Amino acid sequence: MPQSLSNILVHLVFSTKARDPALAPAIREELYPYLATVLKNLNCPVLQVGGVEDHVHILFRLSRTLTIAEVVEKVKSSSSRWLKSKGLPSFAWQAGYGAMSLNEDGVAACVRYIQGQEEHHRKVSFQEEFRELLRIAGIEFDDRYVWD
Repeated sequence: MPQSLSNILVHLVFSTKARDPALAPAIREELYPYLATVLKNLNCPVLQVGGVEDHVHILFRLSRTLTIAEVVEKVKSSSSRWLKSKGLPSFAWQAGYGAMSLNEDGVAACVRYIQGQEEHHRKVSFQEEFRELLRIAGIEFDDRYVWD
């Protein structure tokens, strides 16, 4: 086959270091388009970005030439520098992340889920949410090592 084609959808979730509530609404308004632009420049088109004060969710199509780890490293390092330039000098993301795959049929539900983060987190903590996302995705984890 002379052409390489892919359509890999990724729901990426990562938190601020120690779940610091550093992402105020005003900074999130700028952060989400910034994250989408970083991913677009990596040939990873974004379908939705959202979150709350201590974590973000990004639904995107993975470039056929990059690994998830490479994408996450670039997104987190670039956005961390950007957030520091915006007046958060000690800002840091957590070391890890969660990346869950989904099929095209799951896109609309995932978009709604990400858009509903503010409401969702009035009832559920980030830790509860993340554990449930990992469980649904069939990702085994040891709770002692998920949080920094």
